[in-house]
Amino acid sequence: MDTLDKTKSLSERMALSVMNRYKPEQVKWHYEHGLVLQSIYAVGAAAGNNDYCGWVKMMYDTKIMEDGRIDTYRENEFNLDQINPGKMLFQLYKDTNQEKYRTAIETLRDQLRSHPRTKTKGFWHKQIYPWQMWLDGLYMQGPFYAEYTAEFGDPADFEDVAHQFILMESKARDPATGLLYHAWDESRKQLWANSDTGCSPHFWGRAMGWYCMALLDALDFIPKTQGRRKYIDQLLEIAGRLLVPVMKYQHAESGLWYQVLDQGKREKNYLETSASAMFIRFLYKMLRRGYVMQSDSAAVRAAADKGYDGLLNMMLKEDESGELHLHGICSVAGLGGNPYRDGSFMYYVSEPVVADDFKGVGPFIFASLEREQLLASV
Repeated sequence: MDTLDKTKSLSERMALSVMNRYKPEQVKWHYEHGLVLQSIYAVGAAAGNNDYCGWVKMMYDTKIMEDGRIDTYRENEFNLDQINPGKMLFQLYKDTNQEKYRTAIETLRDQLRSHPRTKTKGFWHKQIYPWQMWLDGLYMQGPFYAEYTAEFGDPADFEDVAHQFILMESKARDPATGLLYHAWDESRKQLWANSDTGCSPHFWGRAMGWYCMALLDALDFIPKTQGRRKYIDQLLEIAGRLLVPVMKYQHAESGLWYQVLDQGKREKNYLETSASAMFIRFLYKMLRRGYVMQSDSAAVRAAADKGYDGLLNMMLKEDESGELHLHGICSVAGLGGNPYRDGSFMYYVSEPVVADDFKGVGPFIFASLEREQLLASV
């Protein structure tokens, strides 16, 4: 597929680059695979090109069996990460009317029905992380849960959809900075948990990026009816609050964001690509959806543009064949587990930094699409 065609948008060129490198035998039922596949489908939908959409369906069909069983999925793990690839199934079901996709959707919804929760009714991130909510988890389940409720569910469930976001922000938000801590342990038993608040010790960029993207994606599916208006208003208030720290902690020179958001001047901290792409997408989507006050729109647009230019200038590279590569992506970060991840500053800045990781590429494609759609609407 031609990635050298400079007349194509950057979202298309990056999607084509992924499609050239990513083979059906590499597909996993995994949150980052779902993320990048969903972004490529969105490119096809925006461009009116069914080649992208058909390719995504082909990739999904390596994991969705004819009877609707999801290959390698294990419900009894109660892992929110395994919900995220299911977001694409709604569109595949609409496109094809094949029952296998609806069956797979119901399998994932059933997980949420019995998923363990905190005493305050928040979903545990995983069964192996009891009593814990992570910012990441809101992206993994929130938009799926909202879309299921809109398409097939009981409208009363929108209250629960919104509750997950509201609860997480109320527990993770630092009043001094407005930033969100990576995770919260209701039991206060984890070594990383603050004994008073239950929060982890640092503001990890990608975790907050996941939450920002999830919030706006879930809002796409909550109907603006009178009965749901209060949930929309509460979520929009959170989005407005998030704008302030996202813009405040943007690096002034590069336009990007640090791995540990508020520790920019600290040795070994670095400008990180996936979080930056997520925040850029958040800013552009806030503008495109009309969620920004008119008086603030110029500043938000300037921050988004500066961030996007920073990604292009510092992190995006073209090889001799014309394929695009995205650098500077934190490979992985979490809390607890074995070996134990303590959530310290040194932990976050010591994880490997890689290129072309889907956790950065998917948000870059989505950010590019948001920018392109915003430009087209002017």
